[in-house]
Amino acid sequence: EFRRVLFRSDRLQSQMRQPDGLGRADTDEFIVWAQASFDASQANAWAGRLGQCLQQPCLINGVELRFTVSIGIARLADSLDAPGLLAHSLDALVIARRAGGGVHCVYEPGMDRQVQAQIEMQRDLRQALAGDELSLHYQPKLHADGLGLAGVEALLRWRHPVRGPVSPADFIPVAERFGLIGELGQWVLDAACRQMQAWQAQGLTLAVAVNLSAHQLRQPDLVQRVADALARHGIPPQQLILEITESAAMDDIDASLKVFDGLAAVGVKLSIDDFGTGYSSLSYLRRLPARQLKIDRSFVGDLESSRDAQAIVEAVIRMAHALGLSVVAEGVETVGQSDTLRQLGCDELQGYLFAKPMAEAQLATWLQAREAAPGSGAAEVAAGMAAGVDGAKQASEAPLA
Repeated sequence: EFRRVLFRSDRLQSQMRQPDGLGRADTDEFIVWAQASFDASQANAWAGRLGQCLQQPCLINGVELRFTVSIGIARLADSLDAPGLLAHSLDALVIARRAGGGVHCVYEPGMDRQVQAQIEMQRDLRQALAGDELSLHYQPKLHADGLGLAGVEALLRWRHPVRGPVSPADFIPVAERFGLIGELGQWVLDAACRQMQAWQAQGLTLAVAVNLSAHQLRQPDLVQRVADALARHGIPPQQLILEITESAAMDDIDASLKVFDGLAAVGVKLSIDDFGTGYSSLSYLRRLPARQLKIDRSFVGDLESSRDAQAIVEAVIRMAHALGLSVVAEGVETVGQSDTLRQLGCDELQGYLFAKPMAEAQLATWLQAREAAPGSGAAEVAAGMAAGVDGAKQASEAPLA
């Protein structure tokens, strides 16, 4: 037992930074405290590294031992004082153990009232990752000039065998809380590349946008994961667009710059998603090797009623073009919004006005219908409204974050 404790403490010490601290709380429990400002995604990434380190096998007296590691995480901002911080981390640890062990869980105020439902959902989500319950839907993006197809965005969907469709707004927060968001992100990346490979075999070259979570952005091997996925499926890098939210990109700008440079070197196209909702510094923005900005849907939704929204969108488009970036507007739902965006010089349009997110088979039918009636932009817009606006408010389109 003493050797096992020494092994664990040595492994933990190897992951510590100054002025982090380490202590032993019980026979098989350790306390790690970090004097740094962590958000949930950073805490998840750090816990993931600790878990991977401790779960590596070790030899004691010639016997190979493996450990299952459960981690509970709490932040001072949610706990008010040191005793509360410790209590909340233990609460999160209990939840991680009740979830089956081998996971980490971030404490959030009020989560004790939702514990059982969250535990059940994360167990079901693990089964979904191992089975065939997850799928990708694809929402077309059109060139503003002429409404030609510019590409599609891949959006994650989960159909539970009992509950039916589960909204990303419900399962993504659970995936983040229980450390599953990295696995989900990898699943989406692999599935998108596999679909591009299938389209390629059919003679269809289609750019696909995939969303990266804040957790993935902090994975030390993200660049290699992306390069491996492209090579495994034989996909030209320029066909893959990686969308990263403005808030995630600006959270740790030095780390983001390093990752963006690595991804740009692979050859993929980088896009800043939800632009306008974060706190970008223009000096940093011009250093990021991004090729595209996506205007957040909240500005697009107000275009017809707010002159302020129009002014902001116009300023974003002009700034992006001055920096050599193309601009995509998401959440386009009316002809008025579409016309205004075209007049302001927006490059690509995406939203229920044109098409809703579709399964691959539905997308194929949609593409065939467009080929059968080339150049009928107005008719396509009307058809898109009839097909898509019904469900516009029924489900979150949050892809992975």
